[in-house]
Amino acid sequence: QVQLVESGGGSVQAGGSLRLSCAASGRTFSSYVVGWFRQALGNEREFVAGITRSGLSTDYASSVKGRFTISRDNGKNMVYLQMNSLKPEDTAVYYCTARREYASGTSRRKNDYDYWGQGTQVTVSS
Repeated sequence: QVQLVESGGGSVQAGGSLRLSCAASGRTFSSYVVGWFRQALGNEREFVAGITRSGLSTDYASSVKGRFTISRDNGKNMVYLQMNSLKPEDTAVYYCTARREYASGTSRRKNDYDYWGQGTQVTVSS
């Protein structure tokens, strides 16, 4: 089992940058595919980015590709989401999430993820 705690959210103007961090508990963090989802007020929770266990493969939603970068440091049990060129439509609660241990590959479906953090708010003003 893994526990996830996000940090790094906040308020920023359009065009700015933020870096989200996710700290994971447990000794086998490298066994988990991890990802980021977001949920804007009144909307469904949607996929943002995913990264494989080794960190060698990533996937992004088309709305953030080229602006956001997901990365992980298995030695520190950390996952990051670097967000550049932020837009007002990026405003949402961002969640760090992990699939079941030893799952293969990333997924864009929230039901494929078993562990969730509490979320961190990101607000982008125009």
